[in-house]
Amino acid sequence: MQVRRRIRLASSITRLAVLAALVTSSAARADDVADFYRKTNITIGVGSGPGGGYDAYARLIAPYLGRELGASVVVENQPGAGGIVALNNLAIAPPDGLHIMLVNGWSSGLSQIMGAPGVRFDLDRLTQLGTVSLSPSLWLVPRHSPFRSIADARSSAKPINWSGMSVDDGLFVGARVVCEALRLKCNVVMGYKGTNEAGLAVARGETDSVYLSDTSANEYVKIGDVRAMANISRARSRFFPDLPSVFEIEKLTPEAEWLLDFQATFENLGRIVVMPANVAPARLAFVNAAIERTLRNPALIADGEKTQRYIDFVDAETTRKSVRAAIGALTGEQKARFKAVIAASP
Repeated sequence: MQVRRRIRLASSITRLAVLAALVTSSAARADDVADFYRKTNITIGVGSGPGGGYDAYARLIAPYLGRELGASVVVENQPGAGGIVALNNLAIAPPDGLHIMLVNGWSSGLSQIMGAPGVRFDLDRLTQLGTVSLSPSLWLVPRHSPFRSIADARSSAKPINWSGMSVDDGLFVGARVVCEALRLKCNVVMGYKGTNEAGLAVARGETDSVYLSDTSANEYVKIGDVRAMANISRARSRFFPDLPSVFEIEKLTPEAEWLLDFQATFENLGRIVVMPANVAPARLAFVNAAIERTLRNPALIADGEKTQRYIDFVDAETTRKSVRAAIGALTGEQKARFKAVIAASP
């Protein structure tokens, strides 16, 4: 009996020793990772030039993230092909945990599934660290537009002119999806250089409509030259909580619901933070935790609200599922249907 007790005691001591060694080893690895980041620089890539919305968000976040990591965080602008150049660079960057990018998930995902020239990245294969913010999209019209309802727009004798930039931008795609789903006669006027010009075109009466995020829409509505016709998403807008969704005010066909929901799935990617694939687990966990602490920081959120850079943090796992739903789980038939809507003659 005593022998068995001594054996059990020895076994327990051995297990405790192993556990202590594992804890010590884990703590040592954590210290090593923290020390690594204290001695280096991290870049936050942005696929556009200085002064844009993504650049502003990155520069807002950088000092807070730097304090969480104990590192120097630098914003690096890599404009070109609507962010494709920067994402291609990230996809081949070394997986050393030093390269982060703030990505327009909607635009980059669309470029990927539409087979835009030059795309060499796969958003689904990159490492998602979380979503910075989400914004439902709205349909805006001039303040004095004769359209008071979707039925008014549908009965218009003339095609509705929408502001657009190019055939692969969110304004164009949003307009095409809305027109298809709501059975509207439409034409997208191309060539506007950014959402600001596109919104101003509606305010000046050059075009009849524009498809914009609620954060951008809020600016134009506050000025008073445009008004919001409908929320195109199922999610309520923080700026227009009483604005009804098209899902509430229209009897949509199953096909129309699928199109609008598919569009919303892409838009829900929002401003996502990504790293290259295959980052070492310890470094990835360290950066992931720092990103979450940063984007939940009340001081950062308050600073963002001062300049209307709103933070609506979505964790890495949920962001990963959104990317998979929008890209990784897309069937060939769904991709072909969406492409057909976008490519259809106005």
